[in-house]
Amino acid sequence: MRFGVLTGGGDCPGLNPAIRAVVLRAARAGHETIGYLDGWKGLRDGRSRPLTPADVLGLIGRGGTILGSSRTNPFRSEEEAAKVDRQLAADRIDALVAIGGDDTLSAGRALAGRGGKVVGVPKTMDNDVAGTDWTFGFHSAVAVAVDAAERLRDTAESHHRALVLEVMGRHAGWVALATGLAAGADATLVPEEPYDEARFLERVRAAAQLRGYALVVASEGIDLGARRGATGGKDEFGHELLGQRQVGAELAARIEAGCGIESRSAQIGHIQRGGPPELFDRILATRLGAAAVDLALAGRFGEVAVLRGPVIAGIPFAEALRAPKLLSPDWLDLLHTFEP
Repeated sequence: MRFGVLTGGGDCPGLNPAIRAVVLRAARAGHETIGYLDGWKGLRDGRSRPLTPADVLGLIGRGGTILGSSRTNPFRSEEEAAKVDRQLAADRIDALVAIGGDDTLSAGRALAGRGGKVVGVPKTMDNDVAGTDWTFGFHSAVAVAVDAAERLRDTAESHHRALVLEVMGRHAGWVALATGLAAGADATLVPEEPYDEARFLERVRAAAQLRGYALVVASEGIDLGARRGATGGKDEFGHELLGQRQVGAELAARIEAGCGIESRSAQIGHIQRGGPPELFDRILATRLGAAAVDLALAGRFGEVAVLRGPVIAGIPFAEALRAPKLLSPDWLDLLHTFEP
């Protein structure tokens, strides 16, 4: 067989270990692999490189993706989709491994619907892909966010301020929740809960009265109501670009106005995406990459390799894409247990 592999969407720690696993698992069974550059864009435009075991041996602890990535949707039109079909045929690809989040996997589902032989590997630092317990990239990103929160706590305590840390998270608040829990934030705002300004300011005020400062963690995707800050454009999948909304800065301004506490904000943005993967992400990415090859060798195309409990399983694209995996009430209850 001849395998193709691509990485799409936002980069995160674990992509390179997943690529490594695909290449080495395929090679062990006597098969070759080529990598498409910059995600679905490279497949559409015929840009690829061969991947041998020697090319990937050193990738286990390397951040980013050696193949590059993009937020390209080649199935927006029949013309572009036909280019993908022709390129796969020209490259004699017997199985394509698509590594990415909801958007990359939705493109994989579209290809499978056209008869393409494709399997998926879920990744996102947002941890919001349905059907899987965890996605690689999440644990490493949260480790960076917790480090930032703890550094902000030192400054907040020293200057008797309220400090707001804005982290990534469009529909799901997994990154904010884990950061808030691990860093002991006084208030954590997530997209799953409606923003209650009176309650929010009450928590900040209580924390400041208790010890002279407050630490807030907020998902970039929360809805603050009437004034949401600036808005960006949209990507090829129709998603708003959230970086310009400045949720953290808006919250800091509201704290100053409502509590009279000097406030600052920090937006760590893409710092969460880079750097070497943590232990959990290295192992998970390796397991999922190898499992994707196993699915293809077993003829189980149209499936995504996922983690369920201790077991790696294959589920249909439709199940992995049924809806974003949001925070459940028990997680939210645990989070609020530790807030003032």
